Amino acid sequence: MSAAPSAPNVAPDQVNIEIDGTAMAVPKGSMIIEAADKAGIPIPRFCYHKKLPIAANCRMCLVDVEKMPKPAPACATPVMEGMKIYTQSKRALDSQRNVMEFLLINHPLDCPICDQGGECELQDVAMGYGRSVSRFVERKRVVPDENVGPLVATDMTRCIHCTRCVRFVGEIAGTYELGGMGRGDRLEIGTYIGKNIDSELSGNIIDVCPVGALTNKPFRYRARAWELAARESIGYHDALGSNLYLHVRRGEVMRVVPRDNESINESWLSDRDRYSHTGLTAADRATTALVREGANWKEVSLEQGVARAADLLRAASGEQTGMLVHPSTSLEEGALLARLAAGLGCGNIDHRLGTLDFADAPVAAAFELPLAEVEQARAVLLVGCNPRLEAPILGHRIRKASKGGAKISAINPVDFDFNFDLSHKAIVAPQAMTESLAAVLAAAGGAAEGLPAELASLVANVQVEDGHRAVAEQLKSASVALIQLGESAVGHANASWLRALASALSRATGARLNVLERGANALGLARAGVLPKGLDARAMFAQPRSSYMLYGVEPEFDFADNTLALQALSQAKQVVAFSAFVTETLKRCANVILPIALLPEIEASLINAQGQTQLVSAGAKAPGEARAGWRLLRALGEAMKLDGFDFIDIHGLRAGITLSEPKGGAGLSKREPVEGLQRIATTPIYRSDAVLRRAEPLNAHSLTRGPRVLLNAADALAAGLSNGAMAKVGDGRGQATLQVEVSGRVPRGAVWIETGYGATAPLAPAGALTVAKV
Repeated sequence: MSAAPSAPNVAPDQVNIEIDGTAMAVPKGSMIIEAADKAGIPIPRFCYHKKLPIAANCRMCLVDVEKMPKPAPACATPVMEGMKIYTQSKRALDSQRNVMEFLLINHPLDCPICDQGGECELQDVAMGYGRSVSRFVERKRVVPDENVGPLVATDMTRCIHCTRCVRFVGEIAGTYELGGMGRGDRLEIGTYIGKNIDSELSGNIIDVCPVGALTNKPFRYRARAWELAARESIGYHDALGSNLYLHVRRGEVMRVVPRDNESINESWLSDRDRYSHTGLTAADRATTALVREGANWKEVSLEQGVARAADLLRAASGEQTGMLVHPSTSLEEGALLARLAAGLGCGNIDHRLGTLDFADAPVAAAFELPLAEVEQARAVLLVGCNPRLEAPILGHRIRKASKGGAKISAINPVDFDFNFDLSHKAIVAPQAMTESLAAVLAAAGGAAEGLPAELASLVANVQVEDGHRAVAEQLKSASVALIQLGESAVGHANASWLRALASALSRATGARLNVLERGANALGLARAGVLPKGLDARAMFAQPRSSYMLYGVEPEFDFADNTLALQALSQAKQVVAFSAFVTETLKRCANVILPIALLPEIEASLINAQGQTQLVSAGAKAPGEARAGWRLLRALGEAMKLDGFDFIDIHGLRAGITLSEPKGGAGLSKREPVEGLQRIATTPIYRSDAVLRRAEPLNAHSLTRGPRVLLNAADALAAGLSNGAMAKVGDGRGQATLQVEVSGRVPRGAVWIETGYGATAPLAPAGALTVAKV
């Protein structure tokens, strides 16, 4: 007869423990602090954070464990069957108070001016466990501060050496830019060499810091925590829709902090979403309606501006009108724009402003592998994608997959600076990306069936190497595999080829296919019908219209081919612009400018890359007479007596929105050989939309490198160029004079010139360039 189990009512993966007399069953391997948190039993801590590796170096969480000779750190002590823990015993409390006294002996008495005041973990715990009078009579130590960049302010004398920031930049951000130097009371946390923190996630060290050692530099001394009201919102600078809070005072966004959502951004927030609010108050915000009268602009009321816009749109035929919509426009505005286009008889409406190749009628589709499951992937192939800068939270998830053992490979036009290792990479000029992806498909075998003849011929005749075979095998053998397309694939001159090859490779290997579209609401706009029945975004400029309507667009930056767009707009008889900013370029081509509010200033909804519909509540107050776009569109529709504009409020608008799943095509663009140096065009992380281009702290960051031309050493030598020299870059249509940077990250036969700068705007987005010494 076998012995009875010691805990018959407990699952095999759980153990029975007791905390402060409360019995509970918890998972095996849990730490005491995790069990206590789950049970709602408070244990003080500084170094412990649920998302960071355990360090156990602050010792604030010491607890009394029965049969242990001395107090044990709750964050680093795993539970065991029958364990009895006491958090309120004399031994536990004495230990916690002693640790608290040691932590405070060198802490400065500057709480009245510290930005952390009112939300400081050290303040909270000191009130419960600290002494009212310090026994320390020696001189306090002082630590000099480092300038770590425009985003994070340092006051390292306040640091208690919890190392949360060190563990974040090392384990989460993967940049290893902070560390400890010295020992004992001479330990200092810093960057070793006094450099900026360059991580795209650096602002999170502010959130994890339990004291005021690391604070928000743009927010410094601007407001107290108790003066701020929190408004739920989402990030609108990429397609992921990170959850966040806007901290608002008197209608102004003072700062932004993350809002937990495990399916999207966990507890983190990209610097782009955190600091972009500084662009909301730019000097060129549109605050009133403007109407052109001859060569001059006149400020008019909103009613007069809307009436003028209605007259202009009514005067043009629907066929001769083109409507261009920014891909971050909200779902409500998009639905009204689609109704407006239908009412005008206009089939020329599009939000795919950054697309060059429309041969396969591309439409946004939800990720096949949800964001939360990306970290479970065991093989990832990046195609034209730099997730760190295109969607930092996606980059974080891929890094977690890499740390979990995933094999990451890349086919890219630039050897991007990833924070994870690549098992294989093909760094090739843009046109050769198609051959590289075709070679992986050929190595996967049997996937050319059903492909268009040109594509099947390419796959059949491409040269397959060992690296291609290895990548194909990784995708086929992985339990979860992912093919991730990014900006350099979506905006490629032959993007239809890359999409078709990636889709075929997905079918051949069983890998999921995720396409990261530009903008925050591309999927929502596609489902709302902001897609052409006539001309697409590029064709509207290649075949110029007499009338255009721009919605949320900066024409000098937001189109794939800005020069072509500006040429068509300047020749048009009339241009109606709904814009949050008034630039000289917009004034040169528009006839009416109506001021619209930005996303943090309105109620709205967006559909992210995973297909999740997320609501935004108004946080900031729109400046001047700027109004939510849907209100102006409703007024315009009513002025034109169109159907579908008779709702009263946003709830009535939402009730009338019908979404549909659009289908793409299967065509292929014509591949033309490029003679000479091929342009690689990527968008800088902090120059991707109008608000970011005006966010001064982000534009002062090291990731905003400024306009320059990067090329391989061999190509630079052939052109007689050296690092730091000035070069004249041209494409036969436009030219620019740019500083040269010789870089091994750029392949032979290509030049890398980022978009988003006025100096680079005249250049074509793809094709051959000439580079010559000035």
